[in-house]
Amino acid sequence: MRWLMLELCGPWGHSALLESPALLPSELGRQIAQRAQAADIRVAAIRRPGKRSDQRRWRWALADARPGQESLRWGEVDGPDGYAEIPLDGSVGTPTDEPLVAICAHGKHDQCCAVRGRRATSLIAERYPEATWECSHLGGDRFAATMLLLPHGLYYGHVDLAADPADIVTRYSEGRVVPRFLRGRSSYPAAVQVAQHHARMAFGDDRIDAFAPLGVVESDGQVEVTLAGSPGPVEVHLRETFSEPIFTMCQARSAGPVRRWELVEISGGG
Repeated sequence: MRWLMLELCGPWGHSALLESPALLPSELGRQIAQRAQAADIRVAAIRRPGKRSDQRRWRWALADARPGQESLRWGEVDGPDGYAEIPLDGSVGTPTDEPLVAICAHGKHDQCCAVRGRRATSLIAERYPEATWECSHLGGDRFAATMLLLPHGLYYGHVDLAADPADIVTRYSEGRVVPRFLRGRSSYPAAVQVAQHHARMAFGDDRIDAFAPLGVVESDGQVEVTLAGSPGPVEVHLRETFSEPIFTMCQARSAGPVRRWELVEISGGG
């Protein structure tokens, strides 16, 4: 998966790209979204945490989160119209080795994200002020506060419950994950993310690139995921289930079941 992060400094509507007319005309937002979708790129809005600056800037970041191709480039345009003209092939922008830390604080989408996300953002920004941004909806609101680490595309949840959320970023800079809060990697399907979680719990390897997927076989609501292990492959057998009805957002008016992958068996790994 690739990500396009666009600086929109100001209030966001329920859809940051389509419903924030003071920052981005809706037709322009639709054009940007359609162009990114055609290139198989996900778009999110970002803004600096804390007090809003009166001087507006239009910075963008293009991240390639595909395993083995991780990269992050930054650029800046003169105004929102320039966002529709950014080459999406990675040919422009300034490469950087510094991470982009994006914490969902999209209150118009879900109030929990605003409250819990801003709490986590302020703590992380104390240690990593240049890397830290608020971002628009990432998904998985029931896991608020949610966070995305680029360029690897690591999803984290409940980061506001960590003793020090900034430690998650520190571990990332060391090439490691914090399994307790890690939800998975955006480039992998849900079943692979779950399989990697169980492999980490079983074998204790917290390297970012540990347990790369070697194969996935699905059949009749079950899936066999083969992961690269040391010294040998790890086989993870999962079964599709659904939770009891739950409220998936703070503002949800009705409860509903959520799809889950339940561990049946894990084997191998030497």
